[in-house]
Amino acid sequence: MAGLGVRLQLLVGPTLPLPAPYPVVDALRGLEVTNRDSDFDGFKLSFSLGRDALLDYGLLASGLLDPPSRVIVMVVIGVMPQVLIDGIITNHQVGTSNRPGESTLEVFGKDISLKLGLEEKNATFPNQPDSVIVTRLLADYATLGLVPQVTPTTDVPIQVDRIPSQQGTDLDYIKELARRNGFVFYIEPTAVPGVNTAYWGLDNRLGLPQPALTMNMGADTNVDQPLNFSFDAMGPARPQVTVVEPFTRQAIGLPLPASPHPPLALRPAPALRTTLPRDSANLNPMQAGLRALASASESADAVTVSGEVDSVRYGQALRARRLVGVRGAGFSYDGNYYVREVTHRIRRGEYKQSFSLTREGRGALLPMVQP
Repeated sequence: MAGLGVRLQLLVGPTLPLPAPYPVVDALRGLEVTNRDSDFDGFKLSFSLGRDALLDYGLLASGLLDPPSRVIVMVVIGVMPQVLIDGIITNHQVGTSNRPGESTLEVFGKDISLKLGLEEKNATFPNQPDSVIVTRLLADYATLGLVPQVTPTTDVPIQVDRIPSQQGTDLDYIKELARRNGFVFYIEPTAVPGVNTAYWGLDNRLGLPQPALTMNMGADTNVDQPLNFSFDAMGPARPQVTVVEPFTRQAIGLPLPASPHPPLALRPAPALRTTLPRDSANLNPMQAGLRALASASESADAVTVSGEVDSVRYGQALRARRLVGVRGAGFSYDGNYYVREVTHRIRRGEYKQSFSLTREGRGALLPMVQP
């Protein structure tokens, strides 16, 4: 792969991952890493198994790839290193064969946020805003290299009125507090192996778009397979939010706040459906408005795109939760999109990335995209 300008680096270890020993790297047949904007990221490593002098499979006997070892997958395209996933092995599967060299080991795992969901707890946090609670919970995982990036919240519960209480895992409670404030929570690796950002805040779609996915443009084309575009008019929905005034017990309707996301399409698809959030009545107006905004944002995307890009021609690893341009597909579907999911497939001599993109409608908003 070095001749193609792509190098793979695999780090494995019980707590602090170290470069994988040569027998592990030599037995690696391929790997797959999936990054999502929601839910866990995941990985699959495929190895060839060979028996050693003790008539056992060396990779299994070493215990290096047993759960819950930590795995970091990095790629270097040109001179730029990028961590695809920092995760935990959850299980492995062995396929034995009568033919020499055809036995296999497949190792599966999820990203490091899995560690936050292993222990259920009961705890209370009197007189503490949600952002302080989240910061306290994340501090317990400093050994994982988590760097908290927590958006402050101003709603401080009064103890005689409400006491925030946790009944479940830290991961579930952090996500519950995020939904309460219309936020998102995720953990993603930084450029430094073993260091991860724990983001808790508004869904942020700002920033410079990634280089464009290009088709029908000769030598600049980097998309191998046809791009598939889907326009679903039933996707967008308009939430109607009400809160209950605590003294009069009257239901009060709230207007939907303006979306913090930058517009990506010239012709956004109108919302044909109306939804009624069932869990907002007892929230204060600010929290109810943020939750409605988050609900509207989740269902706003009417256009989805799927395809596959050649990583060597593209020149970098495509990142989920960021923007990317599309060009060469015609005015209706050119322009910038939000990256929902990326699956990296790597084997000797090949590195492909399949992706799923979304935006709220059709028509390029800008005359050009990041080349």
